[in-house]
Amino acid sequence: MFRFETAGESHGECLVATLVGLPAGIPLSLATINHELWRRQQGYGRGGRMKIETDTVEIVSGVRHSQTIGSPVAIIIRNKDWQNWTEVLPVEGGEEEKKKPVTRPRPGHADLAGSIKYNFHDARYILERASARETTARVAVGGVAKTFLREFGVEVLSHVIGVGPVHLEREVTWDEIAALAKKEDVTLGCVDADVEAKMKEAVDHAYRTGDTIGAIFEVRAHGVPPGLGSHITWDSRLDGKLAQAIVSMQAVKGVEVGCAEEQATSYGSKVQDTIHYNKDERRFFRGANKAGGLEGGMTNGQDIFVRGFLKPISTLRRPLESVDLETREASLAAYERSDICVAPAAGVIGEAMVAIVLAQAFVEKFGGDSLVETQRNWRGYLEQVKAY
Repeated sequence: MFRFETAGESHGECLVATLVGLPAGIPLSLATINHELWRRQQGYGRGGRMKIETDTVEIVSGVRHSQTIGSPVAIIIRNKDWQNWTEVLPVEGGEEEKKKPVTRPRPGHADLAGSIKYNFHDARYILERASARETTARVAVGGVAKTFLREFGVEVLSHVIGVGPVHLEREVTWDEIAALAKKEDVTLGCVDADVEAKMKEAVDHAYRTGDTIGAIFEVRAHGVPPGLGSHITWDSRLDGKLAQAIVSMQAVKGVEVGCAEEQATSYGSKVQDTIHYNKDERRFFRGANKAGGLEGGMTNGQDIFVRGFLKPISTLRRPLESVDLETREASLAAYERSDICVAPAAGVIGEAMVAIVLAQAFVEKFGGDSLVETQRNWRGYLEQVKAY
Protein backbone atom coordinates (compact mmCIF):
# COMPACT_ATOMS: atom_id res chain seq x y z
CA MET A 1 0.00 0.00 0.00
CA PHE A 2 1.36 3.41 -0.99
CA ARG A 3 1.52 5.73 2.00
CA PHE A 4 3.64 8.61 3.24
CA GLU A 5 4.49 10.59 6.36
CA THR A 6 6.25 13.87 6.97
CA ALA A 7 8.24 15.18 9.93
CA GLY A 8 9.97 18.42 10.81
CA GLU A 9 9.30 21.91 12.12
CA SER A 10 9.17 25.25 10.37
CA HIS A 11 12.45 26.48 11.88
CA GLY A 12 14.01 23.09 12.58
CA GLU A 13 17.02 21.49 10.92
CA CYS A 14 15.09 19.97 8.03
CA LEU A 15 11.86 18.50 6.76
CA VAL A 16 11.64 14.76 6.25
CA ALA A 17 9.29 12.58 4.20
CA THR A 18 9.07 8.82 3.89
CA LEU A 19 7.17 6.84 1.25
CA VAL A 20 6.45 3.13 1.20
CA GLY A 21 4.64 0.97 -1.33
CA LEU A 22 6.07 2.36 -4.57
CA PRO A 23 6.83 -0.23 -7.26
CA ALA A 24 10.45 -0.65 -8.28
CA GLY A 25 11.65 0.80 -11.57
CA ILE A 26 9.98 4.23 -11.50
CA PRO A 27 12.39 6.72 -13.08
CA LEU A 28 13.00 9.67 -10.76
CA SER A 29 14.74 12.97 -11.40
CA LEU A 30 15.79 15.27 -8.57
CA ALA A 31 15.47 18.20 -10.95
CA THR A 32 11.82 17.35 -11.58
CA ILE A 33 11.03 17.23 -7.86
CA ASN A 34 13.01 20.41 -7.21
CA HIS A 35 10.99 22.17 -9.90
CA GLU A 36 7.82 21.31 -7.99
CA LEU A 37 9.39 22.82 -4.86
CA TRP A 38 10.27 25.93 -6.86
CA ARG A 39 6.67 26.24 -8.04
CA ARG A 40 5.46 26.04 -4.43
CA GLN A 41 7.57 29.08 -3.54
CA GLN A 42 6.23 31.32 -6.30
CA GLY A 43 3.36 33.77 -6.37
CA TYR A 44 2.43 37.34 -5.57
CA GLY A 45 1.88 38.02 -1.88
CA ARG A 46 4.38 35.51 -0.51
CA GLY A 47 6.34 36.39 2.63
CA GLY A 48 10.02 36.86 3.46
CA ARG A 49 10.66 33.16 4.10
CA MET A 50 10.60 32.54 0.35
CA LYS A 51 13.64 34.84 0.03
CA ILE A 52 15.58 32.75 2.53
CA GLU A 53 14.85 29.21 1.39
CA THR A 54 15.77 27.66 -1.94
CA ASP A 55 14.24 24.25 -1.42
CA THR A 56 16.00 21.20 -2.84
CA VAL A 57 15.55 17.53 -2.04
CA GLU A 58 18.02 14.92 -0.91
CA ILE A 59 16.90 11.32 -1.41
CA VAL A 60 18.79 9.13 1.02
CA SER A 61 17.13 5.75 0.48
CA GLY A 62 14.86 3.85 -1.87
CA VAL A 63 16.28 5.29 -5.12
CA ARG A 64 19.45 4.13 -6.85
CA HIS A 65 20.71 5.00 -10.33
CA SER A 66 17.66 7.29 -10.79
CA GLN A 67 15.07 4.56 -10.21
CA THR A 68 13.00 3.40 -7.26
CA ILE A 69 14.08 0.01 -5.95
CA GLY A 70 10.92 -0.99 -4.09
CA SER A 71 12.16 -0.14 -0.61
CA PRO A 72 11.02 2.87 1.46
CA VAL A 73 12.00 6.21 -0.04
CA ALA A 74 13.36 8.78 2.43
CA ILE A 75 13.57 12.46 1.50
CA ILE A 76 15.26 15.35 3.31
CA ILE A 77 14.77 19.07 2.64
CA ARG A 78 17.09 21.24 4.71
CA ASN A 79 15.93 24.54 6.19
CA LYS A 80 18.45 27.30 5.54
CA ASP A 81 16.77 29.42 8.22
CA TRP A 82 17.84 26.83 10.83
CA GLN A 83 21.13 28.68 11.28
CA ASN A 84 19.14 31.49 12.91
CA TRP A 85 17.31 29.12 15.26
CA THR A 86 19.96 26.69 16.47
CA GLU A 87 20.04 28.25 19.96
CA VAL A 88 16.31 28.93 20.05
CA LEU A 89 15.16 25.38 19.27
CA PRO A 90 17.98 23.00 20.26
CA VAL A 91 17.20 19.30 20.52
CA GLU A 92 18.82 19.10 23.96
CA GLY A 93 19.06 21.61 26.76
CA GLY A 94 19.30 25.23 25.75
CA GLU A 95 19.36 28.53 27.57
CA GLU A 96 16.04 29.90 28.80
CA GLU A 97 16.79 33.49 27.80
CA LYS A 98 17.39 32.47 24.17
CA LYS A 99 13.92 31.04 23.69
CA LYS A 100 11.40 32.94 21.57
CA PRO A 101 8.14 32.03 23.30
CA VAL A 102 4.80 32.75 21.68
CA THR A 103 2.29 33.42 24.43
CA ARG A 104 -0.27 35.46 22.48
CA PRO A 105 -2.12 32.94 20.27
CA ARG A 106 -3.33 34.03 16.85
CA PRO A 107 -7.06 33.76 16.10
CA GLY A 108 -7.63 31.14 13.43
CA HIS A 109 -4.31 29.39 14.00
CA ALA A 110 -3.52 26.14 15.84
CA ASP A 111 -1.78 28.12 18.61
CA LEU A 112 -4.37 28.02 21.39
CA ALA A 113 -6.07 24.69 20.67
CA GLY A 114 -2.68 22.97 20.37
CA SER A 115 -1.29 24.60 23.52
CA ILE A 116 -4.29 23.42 25.54
CA LYS A 117 -4.15 19.93 24.03
CA TYR A 118 -0.43 19.40 24.70
CA ASN A 119 -0.32 21.41 27.95
CA PHE A 120 2.11 24.05 26.70
CA HIS A 121 2.11 27.66 27.86
CA ASP A 122 4.25 28.53 24.86
CA ALA A 123 2.64 28.10 21.45
CA ARG A 124 6.06 27.97 19.77
CA TYR A 125 6.09 24.16 19.69
CA ILE A 126 2.59 24.10 18.17
CA LEU A 127 3.12 26.67 15.43
CA GLU A 128 6.43 25.12 14.40
CA ARG A 129 4.68 21.93 13.29
CA ALA A 130 1.33 23.49 12.33
CA SER A 131 3.11 25.83 9.92
CA ALA A 132 2.49 25.41 6.19
CA ARG A 133 6.26 25.00 5.87
CA GLU A 134 5.42 21.29 6.37
CA THR A 135 3.81 21.23 2.93
CA THR A 136 7.25 21.47 1.34
CA ALA A 137 7.68 17.79 2.21
CA ARG A 138 4.25 16.99 0.80
CA VAL A 139 5.13 18.66 -2.49
CA ALA A 140 8.30 16.57 -2.69
CA VAL A 141 6.24 13.41 -2.18
CA GLY A 142 3.76 14.72 -4.73
CA GLY A 143 6.60 15.13 -7.21
CA VAL A 144 7.31 11.42 -6.88
CA ALA A 145 3.61 10.58 -7.20
CA LYS A 146 3.31 12.75 -10.32
CA THR A 147 6.29 10.99 -11.90
CA PHE A 148 4.62 7.63 -11.23
CA LEU A 149 1.30 8.79 -12.70
CA ARG A 150 2.96 10.08 -15.88
CA GLU A 151 3.94 6.51 -16.64
CA PHE A 152 0.21 5.95 -17.17
CA GLY A 153 -0.50 9.16 -19.06
CA VAL A 154 -1.97 11.03 -16.09
CA GLU A 155 -1.11 14.70 -15.44
CA VAL A 156 -2.11 16.80 -12.42
CA LEU A 157 -2.09 20.63 -12.53
CA SER A 158 -3.85 23.57 -10.89
CA HIS A 159 -5.00 27.14 -11.37
CA VAL A 160 -6.52 29.85 -9.19
CA ILE A 161 -10.16 30.81 -9.72
CA GLY A 162 -10.67 33.27 -6.87
CA VAL A 163 -8.77 35.70 -4.65
CA GLY A 164 -10.88 37.51 -2.08
CA PRO A 165 -13.87 39.08 -3.86
CA VAL A 166 -12.42 38.55 -7.36
CA HIS A 167 -13.50 35.40 -9.21
CA LEU A 168 -12.94 33.85 -12.61
CA GLU A 169 -16.44 33.32 -13.99
CA ARG A 170 -15.75 31.26 -17.12
CA GLU A 171 -14.85 27.69 -18.04
CA VAL A 172 -11.15 26.86 -18.31
CA THR A 173 -9.69 24.30 -20.71
CA TRP A 174 -6.98 21.80 -19.89
CA ASP A 175 -4.72 23.40 -22.51
CA GLU A 176 -4.98 26.75 -20.70
CA ILE A 177 -3.96 25.17 -17.43
CA ALA A 178 -1.08 23.29 -19.07
CA ALA A 179 0.17 26.52 -20.66
CA LEU A 180 -0.03 28.30 -17.31
CA ALA A 181 2.12 25.61 -15.67
CA LYS A 182 4.93 26.30 -18.15
CA LYS A 183 5.24 29.97 -17.21
CA GLU A 184 8.36 30.98 -15.34
CA ASP A 185 6.82 34.24 -14.11
CA VAL A 186 4.09 33.32 -11.63
CA THR A 187 1.81 36.03 -10.27
CA LEU A 188 -1.41 34.54 -8.89
CA GLY A 189 -1.87 31.47 -11.04
CA CYS A 190 -4.97 32.58 -12.94
CA VAL A 191 -5.30 31.72 -16.64
CA ASP A 192 -7.07 35.00 -17.42
CA ALA A 193 -4.70 38.01 -17.38
CA ASP A 194 -7.44 40.58 -16.84
CA VAL A 195 -8.94 38.71 -13.90
CA GLU A 196 -5.48 38.11 -12.46
CA ALA A 197 -4.79 41.85 -12.55
CA LYS A 198 -7.90 42.43 -10.43
CA MET A 199 -6.79 39.66 -8.06
CA LYS A 200 -3.45 41.41 -7.68
CA GLU A 201 -5.24 44.64 -6.76
CA ALA A 202 -7.11 42.76 -4.03
CA VAL A 203 -3.81 41.42 -2.64
CA ASP A 204 -2.33 44.93 -2.72
CA HIS A 205 -5.29 46.23 -0.73
CA ALA A 206 -4.77 43.52 1.90
CA TYR A 207 -1.09 44.42 2.14
CA ARG A 208 -1.74 48.15 2.52
CA THR A 209 -4.21 47.56 5.34
CA GLY A 210 -2.08 45.02 7.24
CA ASP A 211 -4.49 42.25 6.35
CA THR A 212 -4.43 38.88 4.57
CA ILE A 213 -6.76 37.49 1.92
CA GLY A 214 -8.37 34.15 1.09
CA ALA A 215 -8.53 32.32 -2.23
CA ILE A 216 -9.96 29.40 -4.20
CA PHE A 217 -7.78 27.05 -6.23
CA GLU A 218 -8.75 24.22 -8.55
CA VAL A 219 -6.74 21.04 -9.10
CA ARG A 220 -7.38 19.07 -12.25
CA ALA A 221 -6.22 15.54 -13.13
CA HIS A 222 -6.13 14.74 -16.85
CA GLY A 223 -5.99 11.29 -18.44
CA VAL A 224 -7.39 9.36 -15.47
CA PRO A 225 -8.97 6.00 -16.45
CA PRO A 226 -12.43 5.01 -15.21
CA GLY A 227 -12.74 2.67 -12.25
CA LEU A 228 -10.35 4.03 -9.61
CA GLY A 229 -11.91 4.05 -6.16
CA SER A 230 -15.05 2.16 -5.17
CA HIS A 231 -18.66 2.55 -4.12
CA ILE A 232 -18.51 -0.45 -1.80
CA THR A 233 -17.40 1.10 1.52
CA TRP A 234 -17.42 4.63 2.86
CA ASP A 235 -13.64 4.82 3.16
CA SER A 236 -12.90 3.45 -0.32
CA ARG A 237 -14.77 6.23 -2.10
CA LEU A 238 -12.19 8.26 -4.02
CA ASP A 239 -14.08 11.55 -3.74
CA GLY A 240 -13.95 11.19 0.05
CA LYS A 241 -10.21 10.55 -0.04
CA LEU A 242 -9.61 13.55 -2.28
CA ALA A 243 -11.74 15.79 -0.07
CA GLN A 244 -9.83 14.74 3.04
CA ALA A 245 -6.50 15.25 1.29
CA ILE A 246 -7.38 18.81 0.27
CA VAL A 247 -8.88 19.82 3.62
CA SER A 248 -5.79 18.42 5.38
CA MET A 249 -3.83 21.33 3.92
CA GLN A 250 -3.09 24.22 6.26
CA ALA A 251 -5.58 27.13 5.85
CA VAL A 252 -7.99 25.09 3.68
CA LYS A 253 -11.44 25.20 5.26
CA GLY A 254 -13.54 23.65 2.51
CA VAL A 255 -13.47 21.55 -0.63
CA GLU A 256 -15.69 21.20 -3.67
CA VAL A 257 -15.70 18.06 -5.83
CA GLY A 258 -16.93 18.94 -9.28
CA CYS A 259 -19.59 21.65 -9.44
CA ALA A 260 -20.94 20.84 -5.98
CA GLU A 261 -22.27 24.29 -5.14
CA GLU A 262 -24.01 24.63 -8.50
CA GLN A 263 -25.56 21.19 -8.12
CA ALA A 264 -26.80 21.95 -4.62
CA THR A 265 -28.68 25.01 -5.86
CA SER A 266 -30.09 23.53 -9.08
CA TYR A 267 -32.55 20.94 -10.37
CA GLY A 268 -31.23 17.50 -11.27
CA SER A 269 -32.25 17.88 -14.90
CA LYS A 270 -29.87 20.83 -15.20
CA VAL A 271 -26.71 19.45 -13.63
CA GLN A 272 -26.46 15.68 -14.21
CA ASP A 273 -23.92 14.68 -16.87
CA THR A 274 -25.89 12.98 -19.65
CA ILE A 275 -24.48 9.68 -20.97
CA HIS A 276 -23.81 8.99 -24.65
CA TYR A 277 -22.04 6.32 -26.72
CA ASN A 278 -19.65 6.70 -29.66
CA LYS A 279 -20.09 3.54 -31.76
CA ASP A 280 -17.07 4.21 -33.95
CA GLU A 281 -14.73 4.57 -30.97
CA ARG A 282 -16.70 2.06 -28.86
CA ARG A 283 -16.71 4.22 -25.81
CA PHE A 284 -19.14 5.98 -23.49
CA PHE A 285 -18.89 9.71 -23.00
CA ARG A 286 -20.81 12.41 -21.16
CA GLY A 287 -22.39 15.66 -22.24
CA ALA A 288 -20.69 17.67 -19.48
CA ASN A 289 -18.49 17.23 -16.43
CA LYS A 290 -20.43 18.70 -13.52
CA ALA A 291 -19.51 15.63 -11.46
CA GLY A 292 -15.82 16.49 -11.65
CA GLY A 293 -14.82 13.10 -13.03
CA LEU A 294 -16.22 11.15 -10.08
CA GLU A 295 -19.50 9.26 -9.75
CA GLY A 296 -20.37 6.96 -6.86
CA GLY A 297 -16.89 7.35 -5.41
CA MET A 298 -15.24 6.14 -8.63
CA THR A 299 -13.49 7.85 -11.52
CA ASN A 300 -15.59 7.91 -14.69
CA GLY A 301 -12.87 8.65 -17.25
CA GLN A 302 -13.34 12.41 -17.40
CA ASP A 303 -10.97 14.96 -15.92
CA ILE A 304 -11.07 15.02 -12.13
CA PHE A 305 -11.37 18.48 -10.65
CA VAL A 306 -11.56 19.52 -7.02
CA ARG A 307 -11.44 22.98 -5.49
CA GLY A 308 -9.89 24.08 -2.22
CA PHE A 309 -11.18 27.08 -0.27
CA LEU A 310 -8.41 28.91 1.57
CA LYS A 311 -9.16 31.11 4.54
CA PRO A 312 -6.96 34.21 4.88
CA ILE A 313 -3.64 33.47 6.63
CA SER A 314 -4.01 33.79 10.43
CA THR A 315 -0.92 35.94 10.99
CA LEU A 316 -1.78 39.61 10.46
CA ARG A 317 0.58 42.59 10.57
CA ARG A 318 -2.36 44.38 12.14
CA PRO A 319 -3.01 41.74 14.82
CA LEU A 320 -6.40 40.82 16.23
CA GLU A 321 -7.49 40.62 19.86
CA SER A 322 -6.17 37.69 21.88
CA VAL A 323 -5.25 36.66 25.45
CA ASP A 324 -1.75 36.10 26.84
CA LEU A 325 -1.27 32.45 27.85
CA GLU A 326 0.84 33.40 30.88
CA THR A 327 -0.92 36.45 32.31
CA ARG A 328 -4.43 35.67 30.97
CA GLU A 329 -4.71 39.37 30.22
CA ALA A 330 -6.18 40.77 27.00
CA SER A 331 -3.48 41.30 24.39
CA LEU A 332 -2.94 41.60 20.67
CA ALA A 333 -2.02 38.38 18.87
CA ALA A 334 1.61 37.58 18.11
CA TYR A 335 3.07 38.32 14.70
CA GLU A 336 5.27 35.78 12.94
CA ARG A 337 6.71 36.45 9.49
CA SER A 338 3.90 35.54 7.11
CA ASP A 339 2.38 35.66 3.65
CA ILE A 340 -0.43 37.94 2.46
CA CYS A 341 -1.82 35.46 -0.09
CA VAL A 342 -0.78 31.89 -0.88
CA ALA A 343 -3.13 31.15 -3.77
CA PRO A 344 -0.80 29.69 -6.46
CA ALA A 345 1.37 27.90 -3.88
CA ALA A 346 -1.73 26.28 -2.39
CA GLY A 347 -2.64 25.06 -5.87
CA VAL A 348 0.75 23.34 -6.19
CA ILE A 349 0.30 21.74 -2.77
CA GLY A 350 -3.19 20.67 -3.84
CA GLU A 351 -1.68 19.07 -6.94
CA ALA A 352 0.66 17.09 -4.71
CA MET A 353 -2.19 15.86 -2.52
CA VAL A 354 -4.36 14.86 -5.48
CA ALA A 355 -1.40 13.11 -7.13
CA ILE A 356 -0.68 11.19 -3.93
CA VAL A 357 -4.30 10.02 -3.62
CA LEU A 358 -4.39 8.97 -7.28
CA ALA A 359 -1.05 7.17 -6.98
CA GLN A 360 -2.45 5.30 -3.98
CA ALA A 361 -5.52 4.38 -6.04
CA PHE A 362 -3.34 3.14 -8.93
CA VAL A 363 -1.23 0.96 -6.64
CA GLU A 364 -4.37 -0.39 -4.95
CA LYS A 365 -6.10 -1.27 -8.23
CA PHE A 366 -3.22 -2.44 -10.38
CA GLY A 367 -0.71 -3.69 -7.81
CA GLY A 368 2.72 -4.81 -8.92
CA ASP A 369 6.11 -4.97 -7.26
CA SER A 370 7.72 -3.39 -10.32
CA LEU A 371 6.59 -0.69 -12.71
CA VAL A 372 6.65 -3.26 -15.52
CA GLU A 373 4.16 -5.43 -13.64
CA THR A 374 1.93 -2.47 -12.75
CA GLN A 375 1.87 -1.30 -16.37
CA ARG A 376 1.05 -4.79 -17.59
CA ASN A 377 -1.92 -4.98 -15.22
CA TRP A 378 -3.00 -1.46 -16.25
CA ARG A 379 -2.87 -2.29 -19.96
CA GLY A 380 -4.89 -5.43 -19.36
CA TYR A 381 -7.53 -3.41 -17.56
CA LEU A 382 -7.68 -0.85 -20.39
CA GLU A 383 -8.29 -3.69 -22.85
CA GLN A 384 -11.15 -4.87 -20.63
CA VAL A 385 -12.63 -1.36 -20.58
CA LYS A 386 -12.27 -1.05 -24.36
CA ALA A 387 -14.00 -4.40 -24.91
CA TYR A 388 -16.91 -3.57 -22.56
